[in-house]
Amino acid sequence: MDQISELDRFDPVQDPRPADEPWPELIWPISPDTELTGDVVQLNSIDPTADSAELFRALDHDDVWSHVPGRPRDPQDFAEILSSRHTLPEWNTWVVRTRRAIAGLPAGAIVGTSSYLDVSVHDARLEIGYTLYTPAVWSSSVNPETKLLLLGHAFDALHAGRVQMKTDTRNHRSQQAIARPGAQYEGTLRRHFRRSDGTVRDSVIFSVSAEDWPDVRQRLTSRLRSPLSAK
Repeated sequence: MDQISELDRFDPVQDPRPADEPWPELIWPISPDTELTGDVVQLNSIDPTADSAELFRALDHDDVWSHVPGRPRDPQDFAEILSSRHTLPEWNTWVVRTRRAIAGLPAGAIVGTSSYLDVSVHDARLEIGYTLYTPAVWSSSVNPETKLLLLGHAFDALHAGRVQMKTDTRNHRSQQAIARPGAQYEGTLRRHFRRSDGTVRDSVIFSVSAEDWPDVRQRLTSRLRSPLSAK
C-alpha cells in the first residue's frame, strides 16, 4: 500500500460534544393559528387563498427573484405554488406583515414571506428559507426581527437543536445578512440545484445550533435596539 502523503491526509473532525445527553424530538407540526409578534412585524402561517394576491404584488420585482428560482407568473400561479407547499408535512410558510408604518408602507401591509422547511422531527432540525421581501423594506429592521422571531420559535418553542439557512453563492447580500448575527458558515454544496436560467448554482450553507442560539439572540436583539438597526 502506498504511503499516504501529508497533503492527502484528512484530519478527522473532532466531536465538539463528547458528553451529549439525548435531545428531544422537534415539536411538529405547528398549530395553524400560531402568531409570532415583534415590534415591527407579525408572522402568521399563510392562507394561500387569502394572502397570495397581496404577497404577489409585494414581491413582483425583478431584484426579489434574481437569486430564487420559480418566480410566479401571476397571483393565481402564486396561489397554486403556495397551496402545494401548504400540503407538505415538512413545510410551513409564514406571511410577514407590518405592525406599524415602515418604509412608506402602512401597518398591516404584507411585506414578505419566509418558511420553515426540510423539517426532521426525529433529528430536531429544520431550515429557514424561501425568504423574500419587497425591496421597500430591504436594509430595514424587518429581516432581523423576522429572523429573531423564527429562530426564537424554533429553539424555544419547537425544541430545535439545529436551524439551517442556505443561499446562492452569487447572493452576497444574503450571505452577509445570514452571517451577521452569528450563524456559522459550514461549507458550500457545489452544483446543488438549477437556477431559473438553467445554470446550476452552488449553495452556501450556514447553521445556528442550540448552543449558538443565546449569542445569536443577543446579537439580533442588540441590533434591533440600535439606532443603526437598519444597516
